This record gives sequence, C-alpha cells and structure tokens, in this order.
Amino acid sequence: MYGFWKPRVLGAWRVPATGPVILAVNHAHNIDGPMLMGTAPRPVHFLIKKEAFVGPLGSFLEGIGQLKVDRDSTDRTAIGNALGVLEQGGVLGIFPEGTRGEGDFASLRAGLAYFAVRSGAPIVPVAVLGSTERPGRLVKGLPALRSRVDVVFGEAFEAGDGSGRRTRKALDQATLRIQEHLTGHLKNARRLTGR
Repeated sequence: MYGFWKPRVLGAWRVPATGPVILAVNHAHNIDGPMLMGTAPRPVHFLIKKEAFVGPLGSFLEGIGQLKVDRDSTDRTAIGNALGVLEQGGVLGIFPEGTRGEGDFASLRAGLAYFAVRSGAPIVPVAVLGSTERPGRLVKGLPALRSRVDVVFGEAFEAGDGSGRRTRKALDQATLRIQEHLTGHLKNARRLTGR
C-alpha cells in the first residue's frame, strides 16, 4: 500500500495490542480492505466473498489468512472460522454494510452485531477516506498513484448491553448502538482529515 499510495494512519494506537477485536470498516472502494490490511497495527482476517478466491488470488488470500464466505446463504463454516479468529485472540475485519457502497454506514447488516455480541470482542471503528476521490490515469478503477488515503481508527466500544443475551431484540439493539458509534466516528474522521 505504501508503494502505490500515501496512506496516512491516524489513531492506530486505539487498536488493543492483544486479545480479540473486530475492526468495522466503511467500504467505498475495492482497495479499502487491502489498505487496512497493509496499515493496521495487527494482522487482520477479513470475511471475503468466495468469488474472490479464484486462481492465484485465491491462494494468496488463503495464505494470508483471509476467510471465504458464501454471501448467498448462511455460511456456517465462515461463521465458525470468524468466531475461531476471535476465540484465538485475533483481529476480525468486517465491512458492516456487507458490500461496497457509499461507505457511510447508512445500512448495516446484522453480522457485525452477531460476532460482537457472541464473542464479547470490542469493536474499533475504522474510516478509510480518499480511496474514491481521484481515479488513476493508468488504471481508472484505482485511486491515482501516490495519492493520499486516510485510515482513521476510532475508540473501541462494546456492542452488547452487558446482559450477554443473543436474542433477535438484543442483536437489533446492538446493531443500532453500532451504527451510532460508526456514523459518529465517520463524521469525526471526516472533520479530522478535512475530507
């Protein structure tokens, strides 16, 4: 990432140095995940759509510990693998919106709340800003070479209400709490970076 662009990383010290943690990242561009993997203070395991695991890219993704997920069904293997990362004290990266979009955390899926409540792992919000501002001249689908991309880590927080309940109502309430934290962090990150 540092060879192609100029990442500016802010607040990386907010990621707990040990223990399970979930990084909740906005997703506006294809490079947002790789940018986070290349700049995070700890190795990150992302849930990535199974369609990306083809040929040499698939071998590479598996080799660096990324997790394959079937987005068309309830993929119990992927869920178990993701919970396993957290049980082993690792870092799980999640795009809470489920797919690339505006990157504004406007519509969250319940997966993030499930992993946070089930594992008890704190969530660190992450805003990747600048990846969609200037398309490159050589490869229009990528940001301009040597352009600045900001990666802003927020304060860790707990998604659950402390009761340990995992009912539909508890997960819905956790999702609302998460959305409030993530949108607040994104607003603060934009103010901080001027983007």
